[in-house]
This record gives sequence, structure tokens and C-alpha cells, in this order.
Amino acid sequence: MSSRRDFFRTLAGKKKPKEEIVEEVAIVRPPYALSESLFLSVCVECESKACKTHCEEEIIVIKSDGTPTLNLTKRGCTFCEECANVCEANVLDKIEGKESINAIFTIDTNNCLAHHGTICFSCKEPCIDDAIIFEGMFNPVIDMNRCTACGFCMGRCPTLAISYEAVKIPNIEES
Repeated sequence: MSSRRDFFRTLAGKKKPKEEIVEEVAIVRPPYALSESLFLSVCVECESKACKTHCEEEIIVIKSDGTPTLNLTKRGCTFCEECANVCEANVLDKIEGKESINAIFTIDTNNCLAHHGTICFSCKEPCIDDAIIFEGMFNPVIDMNRCTACGFCMGRCPTLAISYEAVKIPNIEES
């Protein structure tokens, strides 16, 4: 085994995630996203892709259609605002208090070590919003009122028990 994480993944019957998972992950836009229609109409024309090159966590990837999405399988978003600062098309806009990503995270109790009686706080430790709460020693749950969907918990889970689904960003005309 090359790492402790690989060992736990083997126990859970999981394989290592692929290096670049672009088309397979749910379409989760960078934080501060204003409108899905803007991504589909404006980002495809952007040649600089500055949001990707300035992302300190390297989680912004460009899909084949030319739009940015987040790959949260290894790292999470620090909400550093760099993607919004360099967005020439103004598709991303820093809105006070809007530090969240259009995703909902869940814990698969069948794959979670803690849910099977092993002491594991891998998901709780990186959560700066204290959104992962343990009800007892072996029952982690995600408090959706606190979770910003930053993704740091997902990359730290040794058994890949945490996943996410994208939440639709309203289009400007729907707001």
C-alpha cells in the first residue's frame, strides 16, 4: 500500500479516484456564480480562463464545453475570491456573505468508517464551518445550515464515503 488512505479505500472496496475527473463530476460552478446562463453564454467565449489559472487550490477545471466547474475530489475551496477577482466577464461576483458553492454533500453510511464502529474524524477535522457533527462517537452527519459545500471533507475521507450533487444556479431571468 502506498498510503494509509489507500489502505482504508481497499478495506471499503474503493479504488483511487482518477487524476482528472472533469466530465464525470456534477457541474459545480466556482463560488460567487451569478447565473448558469452566463456560464453557458459568456464563459465559452473567455480565452484567458483566468479563474482556473488563479485558483490556489487548483480545483477549477475547464469542461469540454469551455465552462469552469469544480473538481472537489481531492481539495476544497478556501473562498479566497481570486476566481471572482480575475473574472474578466463578470460571471463571478463577490457578494458579501455568499460564501457557498452550488452543491449538497452527503455521507454514505454504508462506506463510512465511523458508521461501522471505527473511530474516524477525517471529514470533521478539515471542516472550518463545523458543519460535520458527530451524534455520538460513530454517527457523523452534515449540518446543512452550516455547510458551505467547500469540499474539504470529501478529499480527506479515506473510504470516499462523501459525495455531492449539484444544485441548480438560477438564471438571471429566473431570479
